[in-house]
Amino acid sequence: MTDTLYAAPLSLYSGKARAYLDWKGVDYREQLSTPDIYRDIIVPNVGRPVIPVMQQSDGTILQDTTLIIDHYEASASGPSVYPATPRQKLAALLLECFGDEWLVIPAMHYRWNYNEDWVYGEFGKVALPDGTPEEQHAAGKERGSTFRGFVPMLGINKATIPAIEASYEALLADLDAHFSQHPFLLGTRPSIGDLGLIGPLYAHLYRDPKSGEIMERIAPRVAQWVRRMVDVETPQSGEFLTDDAIPATLEPILARMMAEQVPYLENVAKMLGEWAAANPGAELPRAVGMTDFTVEGVTGQRIAVPFSLWMFQRALDYLASLSGDAQTSCEEMLRSIGGDAVIGFEIANRLKFENFKLTLD
Repeated sequence: MTDTLYAAPLSLYSGKARAYLDWKGVDYREQLSTPDIYRDIIVPNVGRPVIPVMQQSDGTILQDTTLIIDHYEASASGPSVYPATPRQKLAALLLECFGDEWLVIPAMHYRWNYNEDWVYGEFGKVALPDGTPEEQHAAGKERGSTFRGFVPMLGINKATIPAIEASYEALLADLDAHFSQHPFLLGTRPSIGDLGLIGPLYAHLYRDPKSGEIMERIAPRVAQWVRRMVDVETPQSGEFLTDDAIPATLEPILARMMAEQVPYLENVAKMLGEWAAANPGAELPRAVGMTDFTVEGVTGQRIAVPFSLWMFQRALDYLASLSGDAQTSCEEMLRSIGGDAVIGFEIANRLKFENFKLTLD
């Protein structure tokens, strides 16, 4: 039997999982996550309605895109999306976190402030695959309103939107310059960093029509990279750059993460510690409050999400595992992109993801 990916075209993290599975050459089939799939398979096994979910041929359920990828990295043959050299692997892990957990801000902004009416139809195609366009739109509006409600909690409002758009357009310009020289972030093979970026940059910012027009106009080479990632011509092909090289064109992108996301993660780590001290033994909530974030000199507030810290913890753990020249080389790279805070970053309350939920370790 073939493994089954329960997913949807408009789902950010489905885009990440699908791009990986196609490049890795995994034998799988994709099934739309219709309401009966949620009712009969996803919720009984995972405990909540979430995608993507992978059901292996023996019935085992995998949830969370990063864990799905790591499962097949361990069990499937062929080259890895994780570089073997220290600076490239650290950079790739950082960029996975940046894509997964930070680019959700522009992804959600452009979806709900530029593409709202269109995306209700997309939600409806999942909820009522056989319905008329009118029925799909009505069903999609009912289902999509929950996601629409997340927008203010992400720090997206009238005060921050100009800065969010300026930051996103600057990122597009930096990525466009990079992809003028390299097919992927670190050479001719996609890395886990590419996979972190593809979720928001494909499923929301390329596929949604109005934001897709913006990408094609501002950064056509980014749109070409998206198509390379989602229309895989040769699975398992390509190589990472030699000599553990980090292209100079990648440095502004990493520097943006250091300037925007890392200070926010420092706030989340502090708040998580305070929450853990005040709530011993309690189940970890999705957010531990609201905290400041700053983009293009504009400060707003958004939810403090422990899951973002868990993703960042992956990069920190890799950095901590290094010693000698490898450690020195990575620390030099971090300092060159304004990442001194990463070197001394401590998460007093470590996190783990198991049994389909995030908990304190």
